[in-house]
Amino acid sequence: MQTMKIVEVAPRDGLQNETAPVPTGAKIAFVDALSATGVSEIEVSAFVSPRRVPQLGDAQEVFRSISRNDGVVYSALVPNERGFDRAMEVQVDKVSVFTAVSETFNRKNINTSIDGSIQRFLPVVERARSERLPVRGYVSTAFWCAFEDKIPPEGVVGVVEKLLDIGIDEVSISDTIGKASPDEVKRLLDLLLPRISSDRIAMHFHDTYGRGVENVLASWSYGIRIFDASVGALGGCPFAPGATGNVATEAVVKALEGKGEKVGIDLQKLSQARRLLDPFLIEDRRSLPKDGSPACAACQFSKAAVCCRR
Repeated sequence: MQTMKIVEVAPRDGLQNETAPVPTGAKIAFVDALSATGVSEIEVSAFVSPRRVPQLGDAQEVFRSISRNDGVVYSALVPNERGFDRAMEVQVDKVSVFTAVSETFNRKNINTSIDGSIQRFLPVVERARSERLPVRGYVSTAFWCAFEDKIPPEGVVGVVEKLLDIGIDEVSISDTIGKASPDEVKRLLDLLLPRISSDRIAMHFHDTYGRGVENVLASWSYGIRIFDASVGALGGCPFAPGATGNVATEAVVKALEGKGEKVGIDLQKLSQARRLLDPFLIEDRRSLPKDGSPACAACQFSKAAVCCRR
């Protein structure tokens, strides 16, 4: 039976959308705190151009300074060979590359087509394989796009097959603007699972329309056991208008435990890790009901450190 795996993406996908700078020391403390929670993998940062994503310009310093726990994979987004060189200097455990099913999103995000994006990161995949590093491929806009509206599931299958052909080990299917429904998730998995084993598929949901947890459970019912999530629902995509936070790790853990899964993540430690960032995040991104008000319907929390409804 496949083991449940939570990939904590807050240090990268969460913080990249924050406009207020978060000090390097706070990021290091945050990752170290997450390492003690029981998550399987932490996406620590991204080796991208600091001009494009200033928040993650300190990726090497963060990687050099974190305390690594045995059993936790410390991964990073690595879009090109220059980024790969930087990642190898600090001994990244796993690299991720990215493309999207929407041609418009690809061009607005990385100024190239779908095929162009794959050709751009192909050398990264080849070098990672030569170093025996696992490679993840993010497939963004897998359900809806802010520019092209609804994405045909057949198009997602086509992109996934291209990634498999070049040697990608794991694909993360991303609901970039958080608009997918459980029925749409199931429809896509009906097409994907005959072509790729469930243990090579991760699901990455945003909670823009409050359906993130529902979509996780729909995927779980199809045998998916790898889920990306972000503590406190931090995140969003700076290149996708309207995309709000990722589905909260806390909410995902509670939902899966409610189905009888042994997730092995300490919610209290997650809360403590999340609170380390509170001094550095802009206040209007953290406004939530005060204690005593009704708990969030999605995750049953009402405190800023844990609620998924941000």
